[in-house]
Amino acid sequence: MKIRVVLSCAALSLSASMVAPSLANADTSTGIASYYWQGRSTASGERFNPTAYTAAHRSLPFGTKVRVTNLRNGKTVVVRINDRGPFVRGRVIDVSKAAASELGFTGSGVTRVSLAVVD
Repeated sequence: MKIRVVLSCAALSLSASMVAPSLANADTSTGIASYYWQGRSTASGERFNPTAYTAAHRSLPFGTKVRVTNLRNGKTVVVRINDRGPFVRGRVIDVSKAAASELGFTGSGVTRVSLAVVD
C-alpha cells in the first residue's frame, strides 16, 4: 500500500512538472502582432467590433485578458481574446484596429510585441 501511495505521488508530481512549462509559456511570449478591421463573426460567436479592445490568439481561452506591449515604442494595451488566429506564420496575436491604433502601429500593419496574461 505504501508503494502505491509513493508511486501515485511521484506520478502526480511528474505530470505537474510536465504541465507547468506549457502554462508558463502561455503566460508570456514575444513575437509579431498584426491587426484586422473587417466586420465578421469571431470564433467565440461574437460579432467583430473594430472599436473594441479585442484580439485573436491561437490557444488562449476566450475571455482571457492579455497585456500587449509594442516593443518599438513601449505603448501598452489590454485586450480580451475573442477569436482564433493569427494564421500567418510567425505572428502571435491579431488585435482589433482600436488596439493597434492605441499601440501605434496602424501605419505599418505589424509590429514586434510582448504578451502577458493579466489575472
